[in-house]
Formats: sequence, structure tokens, C-alpha cells
Amino acid sequence: MPALPSSRQLFTVLVLAGSTWSGAHAGELTIGYQTGVDPSKVAQANGDYEKATGEKISWRRFNAGPEVVAALASGDVQIGNLGSSPFAAAASSKVPLVTFIVSAQINSAEALVVRNGSGIAKPEDLKGKTLATPFVSTSHYSLLGALKHWGLTSQDVKVVNLNPSEIAAAWKRGDIDGAFVWSPALGEIEKTGKVLTDAAEVGRWGAPTFEVWVARKDYAEKHPEVIAQFAGVTLKAYSDYAAHKGEWTPESDPVKKIARLTGANASDVPALLAGSAYPDAKAQVSPALLGGGTVKDIAATAAFLKEQKKIPAVLSDYSPYVSAQYIK
Repeated sequence: MPALPSSRQLFTVLVLAGSTWSGAHAGELTIGYQTGVDPSKVAQANGDYEKATGEKISWRRFNAGPEVVAALASGDVQIGNLGSSPFAAAASSKVPLVTFIVSAQINSAEALVVRNGSGIAKPEDLKGKTLATPFVSTSHYSLLGALKHWGLTSQDVKVVNLNPSEIAAAWKRGDIDGAFVWSPALGEIEKTGKVLTDAAEVGRWGAPTFEVWVARKDYAEKHPEVIAQFAGVTLKAYSDYAAHKGEWTPESDPVKKIARLTGANASDVPALLAGSAYPDAKAQVSPALLGGGTVKDIAATAAFLKEQKKIPAVLSDYSPYVSAQYIK
């Protein structure tokens, strides 16, 4: 297994990334996406974002949120998808980003799965076991929230930092006893394991997680119409899914496109889609989300990360990092 970075090292990466901030390259739009399953992957596969914005888009795939943050901060990426936990860490280090859409409210799409034969039947059985998760991701945040709820500490459970593809490989080797992760790794490890808890349950315990689309502030200020068009395409994809989700079977064209982009098995995609909620335009601008709630949730996430010694400080106000102005 790779050497594990300390929380201080993780935070330093984000700070250094923020300090190397550069302007967007003229005529280029690079978008960072991850392997999570959601309806907007269909619009991505269809070229709908290019049609709406009139931009030539280069799509870059990343394993986890901290990688997206570093690419955004360095200037390599202008728009990116990441979870609430890495976003809270980035905002806390003052990386100049703005959330313009809540892309998913995570429920069963991320879960803690324990391996068959590991001897884990209940939370207290986790003592002395090794669990994997991508550090500073939403899954990491959920895992920490679950352990806290169960009264377990880092002295009781060994938590190691692996990205989703590494988790799938370590699982097959028997190197880990469990993992908190998302698709496609989640679908793979569930075949020989059982779910101990998921993001929905951990959210009810007080640690909700969600995903966001963010843009570099300088790019958003120069190209507000592109951000608005991007948001519009995303919300249309959500409404299409809401209206036709019963038709999104493993054999359907939308599901096959999602599977190709994410690496998930088409047979797993319908259940993975159902594992998150995708807020419509009205919900996006409501007080629960971009109208105020998202700012409070990011602040609460940052406070929890500080409590867990994953970041050294929190901001007094996270509102500059969230905007509802791009939702039409």
C-alpha cells in the first residue's frame, strides 16, 4: 500500500495549489469529472455541453476530489466536479472557487462495505480492522462520521488512503477488511461483501454529504454565460432522468453511456443512480441549497474536518464560495 499522507500534508497540497493559481488559457475549457454515476453523464456523452456553450471542451477524468481541486487551482481545469468534503477543505485554504450547482445529494451511492469472511457483523467488530477510503473525499467524511457515531477512534480502526481503483485491487488481494467508496468500485466490492452503513444513514447521524460543480472564480467572472449554460444542461439532464427513470434499464442507451464514461457495469447503474438525489432548478435556489443551506453545510463540514484534525482552520464565512446566480 502507498505511504499515507498526514492531514497536514493533505492541507498543504491544497494551499500550495491555491498559491499557484493562474488565469484560464484563452480559448480553452477543460472540465474535470469523476466516476460517480449521475444523469449528467448522458449529456456529457452526447456532447450537449459543447452544443450549449459553443466551446470546445476537453474532459479530464479524476479519481477523487482533492485531485480535481489541485487541477482547478493550478489552472489546468476551469470547471470541476467534487464532493462537499474536499470542497470544504479547499475553501478553508482559500482556493478561489465558486460552487454554482449542487450536483447530487448522496444517499446509498456511497457506502461502507465489509468483506465476506472478515469477521465483521456489527460496528464493534471493526476494532483492529483495516478500512480504506480516498482521503478528504465525501466517503472519507462519511466514514469519519460513522466511526464517531459508533464511538470508535483511529486507535481502534486503521484507516488507509486508497483511490477507488486501488480499493478494488486491494479488496481482491484481501489487503483490506472494508471500504467506504463510490461507483464503480462500490459495485465491485458489494459482490463479495455487505453494506454496514451508507452516506444516507451517516447523514441522518449528522454528517450529510453532497457533490457540487465548481468553477474557478476568475473563469466564472469572465464567462458567466458559460457557467449558466453548463448549469442549464445539467439540470435538463436531471429532469430527463426524473421523467424517464423507469426506462433507464441496463439495456437502455442512457445507462450504457453512463457505464462507458464511468467504468461501472451497466447492470449496476440503475441502482447507483437511485442512490442519490438530483435537485431541480427550484430546489437549487431554495434556502435549503444555494439560497443559504449549502453555505451552512460547507461550514459544518469544515468544522467537522477541523475537529478530526484533517484541516487546521475554518473560515468565519463560506458564502463567497457559493452562488445561485448561474441558475436560470
